[in-house]
Amino acid sequence: MSDEHLTPDDLAFLARPLLGFLTTAAGPTPPSSRPVWFEATAEGTVQLFTGPDTLKIRRLRRDPRAAIIVAAPADERERWVSVAGRATIETDGAHDLAARLAARYWDLDDPVRAADLAGILAEDQVRVVLHPEEVRRVTF
Repeated sequence: MSDEHLTPDDLAFLARPLLGFLTTAAGPTPPSSRPVWFEATAEGTVQLFTGPDTLKIRRLRRDPRAAIIVAAPADERERWVSVAGRATIETDGAHDLAARLAARYWDLDDPVRAADLAGILAEDQVRVVLHPEEVRRVTF
């Protein structure tokens, strides 16, 4: 099934602490995929944070097309959601997003993880917002 909007069922699935695989376009260069933490928003976008000089950002500055795919773990029934569209690079909100996602993916009562988060928050970060143009999903 394909459309351009995330459904409430998609949003519930994407709220789980699953890794997404972000793929950036690069014109004639082969696409590049990276595992990422992400957040699906109530507005229907998908956002993530990263450093301002990463390969993801360099590629998105040249070509804003991107996609993210999120799959259920292997011990569950097969399910995935893919979102493709244009990405924008935002200079605000990245640290707040990083803190929310760290709390979702890590036990921040663990001093090692708390220190990891402090390190992330001490660095410059940008927020990438993926605006869906096509959403595909499979569940069975």
